[in-house]
Amino acid sequence: MEVAALKLKLKEQIIEYLNLMDLKPEDITDEEPLFGPNLGLDSIDSIELIVLLEREYGLKIKNPADGRKILVDVNHIADYIIENTKV
Repeated sequence: MEVAALKLKLKEQIIEYLNLMDLKPEDITDEEPLFGPNLGLDSIDSIELIVLLEREYGLKIKNPADGRKILVDVNHIADYIIENTKV
């Protein structure tokens, strides 16, 4: 899968998994912090993102410190998926 297509799919999945139905994929930039003031995600949302990665990509994040490094923005999540799967 092409990187741009993966990032678009990720944005769609983030909206779906976190029930952010008032957002469209184009409302989320690739480098926008997921846990900043714009999206306003919280620790419960981080758990949902971990579930998303496990269900959709077969990736498990076991160490919370790793999660903080991976779940920064769409770019970081896409890089993690590319490095750890055959997408």
